[in-house]
Amino acid sequence: MNGIDGRGCRRIVAGFTVWIAALGPVLPAVAFADGPADPRGFLYAKITARSGTVYEGRIRWDGDEAFWGDLFESVKKERPHFGKLPPERRSEPFKIFGITIGSSSDNTRGFFARFGDIRRIEVGQRGEAVVTMKNGTAIEVKGGSDVGRPITVRDPGFDEIELRWKEIRSIELLPTPADLEVGAGRLYGTVETSAGTFQGFVQWDRDECLTTDRLDGDLHDGEVSVRMGKIRVIEKRTHSSARVILVNGSELALDDTNDVNEDNRGIVVEDPRFGRVAIDWDVFQRLELSAPEGSGPPYEDFAPGKALRGKVTTTGGESHSGRLIWDLDESEDWELLSGKSDQVEYFIPFALVAEVVPDGNYHSRVILTGGEKLVLENSADVDEDNDGLVVDPGDGGEPVYVPWEKVARVELAH
Repeated sequence: MNGIDGRGCRRIVAGFTVWIAALGPVLPAVAFADGPADPRGFLYAKITARSGTVYEGRIRWDGDEAFWGDLFESVKKERPHFGKLPPERRSEPFKIFGITIGSSSDNTRGFFARFGDIRRIEVGQRGEAVVTMKNGTAIEVKGGSDVGRPITVRDPGFDEIELRWKEIRSIELLPTPADLEVGAGRLYGTVETSAGTFQGFVQWDRDECLTTDRLDGDLHDGEVSVRMGKIRVIEKRTHSSARVILVNGSELALDDTNDVNEDNRGIVVEDPRFGRVAIDWDVFQRLELSAPEGSGPPYEDFAPGKALRGKVTTTGGESHSGRLIWDLDESEDWELLSGKSDQVEYFIPFALVAEVVPDGNYHSRVILTGGEKLVLENSADVDEDNDGLVVDPGDGGEPVYVPWEKVARVELAH
């Protein structure tokens, strides 16, 4: 068939009848490689099992996380600086007739760290873990989305093995060999949303991130599963369906799975301006995939974290400078400032944050080191649930506690 008219035409693709519509200019063909020229962005580790067996190779965490910029997510067992909160501001449990009333959950916070910032994870007998960062800071965690999950290791001696969490003793993260054969490329592209445009490495539905992963959906004639490496564009058609354009120019109208409808868990983009963003399906419009130059930053590019430092100006006009403890929780620059804006969730390393200005009880204005400006909400980092800041001036000076409602501006030093 030499051309298509305004009504479109039919082709047979992988046994399915697919409509190819004449909807604007034809996209140029793009070839996605099966493996990157530089594989050092892939996760790599030495895992010691409780049996004593040691496995080493490329890893994928619970079938999702596969790269150094991906996030390890758990919950801190406690906040070491929670004791600095004045007693009248705490919500501690108490007992009546032997029954505990309330909870000490205020002493916990979510734990989020890029894998590239972690040196080692040691798994306890009851499934909890101690995470040691590159700078030596050790944090006890439990639960969350990544603790307790299986880890797949591509060890040349065993080919591929899925290790159960309870059978793991320790995980030592190591630089990925430059000559590692991975057999898959990383997804990269531009995501258009009603809240703006983002560009970087992509994780679709918080899951598919490799060219060998698959996008599933229903056609009118049956079910289809397409390798992500064969897709050029995914475009939302309705709240419950998407238009998919393949590299060869064919089009698919898909629905009825969480890959292409409102059950999608979010489109994650590793945008260098912000760190990571997770885009809700409601505001997603279009993803155009393109071939990246590599597989992302290698383990060596994640420098050991440094202490948070800066100046806090209060609503009364006082200023305090020194080492900062944010929300009685974050105290180092590898940690993440999180918040939402227009149904886009941001996970921003404090190393990228220049200034934060609380604006009422529910949100804050955030200025990044690159000049980008955001208004973030719906997170204890930026709203009234923040337990305040501690400023340690050093040199023997007395640390100062500043309640969040008294914070007028925070300027971070880098």
